Amino acid sequence: MSKNRNRVPLNKEVLQTRIAYIEDSSRSLERFKGVSFTEFHSNSDHFRIAFYDLHRALEAVMDIGSHILSRIPGARPSSYKDIPRFLEKYKMIPNDFASNQLTKMAGYRNRMVHFYGEISEQELYNIIQEELEDFNMFCAYVNEILKNPSKFNLTIE
Repeated sequence: MSKNRNRVPLNKEVLQTRIAYIEDSSRSLERFKGVSFTEFHSNSDHFRIAFYDLHRALEAVMDIGSHILSRIPGARPSSYKDIPRFLEKYKMIPNDFASNQLTKMAGYRNRMVHFYGEISEQELYNIIQEELEDFNMFCAYVNEILKNPSKFNLTIE
């Protein structure tokens, strides 16, 4: 009898939709990459667009992590910051990416939700200039899971 028989399969459509959100938001944020901070600051819509797109991408990252982990018995994160730890524990995301970039994403998502008034234009600008590639890397890891779910002891609907 297969170990996967009683497991709930990954919902490929849900995961692909969330990946599309990340990719769409990243493309939108790319418009600000390479522009000067003065230019970014010159239009208040830039901050609102960047805030929305970054928040949307971070929510999608956490939704994907939660969805995957909900299919693994015993992998029940109690907070968003637990998601990277569990994804690394089950060898779905490399340790260095999980403990650095993905943990930072979870923390920043929490700041955007709970301390949104403290988010500055400068820090959003810096994230856009220095860290957008993290979203592409995360999507590549998820696509690897979708391509070969049995490698991770998972199945797909």
